[in-house]
Amino acid sequence: MSHVVTAPDGTEITLVGVGTSVILDTPVVRVWDVVLPPGGTHPWHQHHNPYVVLSVAGSSGRMDWLDGTEPRHVSEYSGGAVFRPVSPIHRLTNTGGTRYRNRLLELKDLGENRAEGVLDVGAGARSVEGAVPGLPRPADGRVPVIGTDYVRVWTATVPTRTRLALELDDVGHVVAELDADLEDDALAASVAYHEGGTCKLDNETDHDRTFFVVALDYLAHGIGKDRA
Repeated sequence: MSHVVTAPDGTEITLVGVGTSVILDTPVVRVWDVVLPPGGTHPWHQHHNPYVVLSVAGSSGRMDWLDGTEPRHVSEYSGGAVFRPVSPIHRLTNTGGTRYRNRLLELKDLGENRAEGVLDVGAGARSVEGAVPGLPRPADGRVPVIGTDYVRVWTATVPTRTRLALELDDVGHVVAELDADLEDDALAASVAYHEGGTCKLDNETDHDRTFFVVALDYLAHGIGKDRA
């Protein structure tokens, strides 16, 4: 259902969803595909859950706020990740010269599943290109991208014609392929929720495939007790 709000100048604004289309929706997490051509804008929207942005095609961007606050300029790179709290109503414009695309993970147990309201997760965190966070490097070859008290993000690359077995912690994970060209059925199949333990990634193609692996560590902290 659409939601209409009033801008400071009295204009009525119909808010849209936080992404272009939903790829995966479970009781724990909702994953969106977000796509913007050069100069394109994702219209006014509002996040009701803290969220993770997994960048599959990076670009520069500008966030404008409905309340008139000064815009915020951001830059994302392919393979990077951002953990964000909820924020005021805003829109996002791709200010770069290339297409921008991400997978946006809404963390329901930090927001809409909580009867007491959205959890304050602080300012969030953003990965830095070329910098490796101080997370353990698992023996299965995952490369750390970002680490917080709530989520950890790695990438895992599967060479051509091989299988990679990840040994995940005993907590929910989201696994999402880092490929900016996936569409339709291939896009739907590229994101999965995993309960933890052994996760097998097969690559039957003639090129390497890289995946984001997101550990939803907050689920182990007892957050989300309201969820049925």
